[in-house]
Amino acid sequence: DSEGSLEALSSDENVAKLLDIFFSINYGVIIGMFLFYFIGGYLLYAALFAAIGSAVDNEADTQQFMLPVTIPLVFSIVLGLSFVLNNPDGSVAWWLSVIPFTSPIIMMIRIPFGVDIYNDLLPSILLLIAGFLATTWMAARIYRTGILMYGKKVSYKELWKWLTFKY
Repeated sequence: DSEGSLEALSSDENVAKLLDIFFSINYGVIIGMFLFYFIGGYLLYAALFAAIGSAVDNEADTQQFMLPVTIPLVFSIVLGLSFVLNNPDGSVAWWLSVIPFTSPIIMMIRIPFGVDIYNDLLPSILLLIAGFLATTWMAARIYRTGILMYGKKVSYKELWKWLTFKY
């Protein structure tokens, strides 16, 4: 009988600890940062996919350009679940959270563990905004030339010429 009451006591303590952890999380910050990183990541990758779409004229040609764009997403999920969850304050986590292509996923893994606003969150936010602006500029350059090149087979060398062409 004493074992049953001991188990009930430990069970109640575990429930109390879980409730304390649940109510200690700042959900406003998590929801706000989720909205920012979702929109920022969406705009960044939308610009990259728009550049691909404007550079090619049929679906079969897009496959060669899709892999370099999707690798950072897969890379961040794999590393996020293996390295970042085990050490959210480590150097791998920090570097992946400031690189604009991986920051939308990695920062959403790190934020619930608590991140420093000035050393972690602010650089990540600023670099994601800069990354979005840079990819949008790049997509506009590719679109400007690519839309006129209907029927021409596009390569990476050709895309580089479109990006560096002086108007």
